[in-house]
Amino acid sequence: MAAINLKGITWGHSRGITPLLAASQRYNELHPDAEIQWTKRTLQEFADFPIEKLTEQYDLLIIDHPWVGCAAATNCVLQLDEYLSAAYLQDQLENSVGHSHESYNYNNKQWALAIDAATPAASCRKDLLDKNNIALPQTWQDVIDLAKKGKIAVPAIPIDLLMNFYTFCIAHGKKPFQNEEEVIDEQTGVQAIETMKELYSLLDKKMFTCNPIAVAELMSTGDDYWYCPFAYCYSNYSRKGYTKNVLQYYDMVSFNEKKLQTTIGGTGLSISAFSKHKTIAVDFAKWIVSGEMQQTFYMQHGGQPGHRKAWLNADANYLTNNFFKNILPVMDNGYVRPRYNGYLHFQDNAGLPLQKCIMQNLNAATALQEINTIYQRSLIHKKTIVAV
Repeated sequence: MAAINLKGITWGHSRGITPLLAASQRYNELHPDAEIQWTKRTLQEFADFPIEKLTEQYDLLIIDHPWVGCAAATNCVLQLDEYLSAAYLQDQLENSVGHSHESYNYNNKQWALAIDAATPAASCRKDLLDKNNIALPQTWQDVIDLAKKGKIAVPAIPIDLLMNFYTFCIAHGKKPFQNEEEVIDEQTGVQAIETMKELYSLLDKKMFTCNPIAVAELMSTGDDYWYCPFAYCYSNYSRKGYTKNVLQYYDMVSFNEKKLQTTIGGTGLSISAFSKHKTIAVDFAKWIVSGEMQQTFYMQHGGQPGHRKAWLNADANYLTNNFFKNILPVMDNGYVRPRYNGYLHFQDNAGLPLQKCIMQNLNAATALQEINTIYQRSLIHKKTIVAV
């Protein structure tokens, strides 16, 4: 039995837990007195249970970057710039995949390290497109034409619809959350929703129960769906042996002659302020998020690294059919969500009226009004709790 036992919590997909288990085993071999045990939870549990409560039970936590506003308000995780050297953090910044590293920096404090990077990107069954003489879609109209053939799969649960709503607001000329009065102006918001309706009205209704993992499983285990224009990307499905049929990942299509800009995801590794073993926890975090580990051991065990050297690594791209090389431009063009304390209330609720509107072809302006009302409620925390 190791003298020091750390507990970590992550999400229950191979991308989320397998590299952590492998790295923790290796860390224990290098440091026999320290053992790290990981608990996994579903993506829904990841969204539903307050992370600040988990910091009372776990030393290491895999988090989403929109939570860092809450972290700053509650001080429940360590400010890592007080524990890691400026040189190390500078390396992380210079080797960020898109804005991944910066997304965990709030009020000029680093609340987590970007251990994983992702964003919605296009994916396909290239074998089926080739077999049916279908060219890879390049424009939004190409996507609509393929959707009319019934061959497109897209995740359409509320959270994914909301992330894509941001994408189409940007596609129609304005970024959301530019003021505290509304998420987006009515003209832009309605245009975004109507554009989304155009696609989602052509899809199998079961997509409204699918998250990105479910869509990747549908596409890689069966032959019904050939193409997905945007879903959070998983390098696992582009690796031989992981699934029956590999997926190929690509850049986004053009909308009004500009590439669609997607909303970055990924995860960060944070350390509980209540941990009794902060020194070991920091050492493990520094080690697993280092460029050397990220581009070798972490990637090799199914991870989707947050360090740029891994995305440029020839071996990583060989193992994943150029997943990292193909998706890097999408990551670098990614949109970063708000991170104020209270934003997660908005994110948890605003996708519901959007999904209802799209599924039932309801009035877009009415849905947008509901979304803006939820936004106003979410700002209460921001205005009443002062971040340190």
